[in-house]
Amino acid sequence: MLLLFVANLFWGSVNIPVAKVLDILFGGSAERESWNIIILEARLPQAITAMLCGMALSVAGLMLQTLFNNPLAGPEVLGINSGAGLGVAVVMLLLQGTFVAGSFSIGGYLALLAGAFIGSLLIITIILGLSTWVRSNIFLLIAGLAVSYLTSSIISLLNYFSTAEGVHSYLIWGMGNFGAVSMSQMPLFASILLLTLVVSLFMMKSLNALLLGDAYATNLGVDTKRIRATLLVITGLLTAIVTAFCGPISFIGLAVPNFARLFLRSNNHNYLLPSTILIGGAVALLCNMLCQLPGESGLIPLGAITPLIGAPVILYVVIRDRGIS
Repeated sequence: MLLLFVANLFWGSVNIPVAKVLDILFGGSAERESWNIIILEARLPQAITAMLCGMALSVAGLMLQTLFNNPLAGPEVLGINSGAGLGVAVVMLLLQGTFVAGSFSIGGYLALLAGAFIGSLLIITIILGLSTWVRSNIFLLIAGLAVSYLTSSIISLLNYFSTAEGVHSYLIWGMGNFGAVSMSQMPLFASILLLTLVVSLFMMKSLNALLLGDAYATNLGVDTKRIRATLLVITGLLTAIVTAFCGPISFIGLAVPNFARLFLRSNNHNYLLPSTILIGGAVALLCNMLCQLPGESGLIPLGAITPLIGAPVILYVVIRDRGIS
């Protein structure tokens, strides 16, 4: 992950000599002012964003897969991604970029963050309600897919009745982009994600208990209802932040936990969770580098790269575990 992070600073659509990149990173000045801007205002925040997003989505996917005891569970499968996307669509297309609640109003990226969190929280509330009523994890996955289709339909209607400028903005956002977080926004973005990731590390014991089943976990003194609610809130927060800032990013949360299991050959979260965090950061950084392949002729949308890496892992899991239940 660290090697890919460094590579992201040297690799980009503009060719900058390695020595000049090092000078800029260590406080020197480059021959061209544009090089300073590219390194410090574009590549550095983009690399940090990619690493943190990969970590966040991977942890969210792992938690959902453990919670539902299914390797094909993920934020996009349960509709949490779609819920966050619906919240962003409402802010961008319906509210014209400003979120108003009584006499309180916010705009810009804070409005998108609020919309994404409310949207994901809505989906989480629905899933939580269903989880207390229905015991079948398969049913909850199917319900999540149904909710995802429903939110996609609402987003399509919002696009239909929106202005051309709003549709264009939402279309660009929907392609996904790790370069959407500026250095001025980075403190808020990074602090929330890092704090949530630290909290997730304290859930390893509870996650291991859930692997044994609800009855055994309860006998060990684990409050399974509270743990389920906590896991869903953490998942929703991680997904909402990433989606609000960077757009919908698919397959990372679904594929990385499975890749970590293949690498470790273990379901012990004491090793699996930290490994998932590191592998998730590395995979996202790799995807960000692949987006730069066309060079000066343009950038490949992130949404076109992540399935190329994630889909083969999912297909392998499906073929290997044909008896998933």
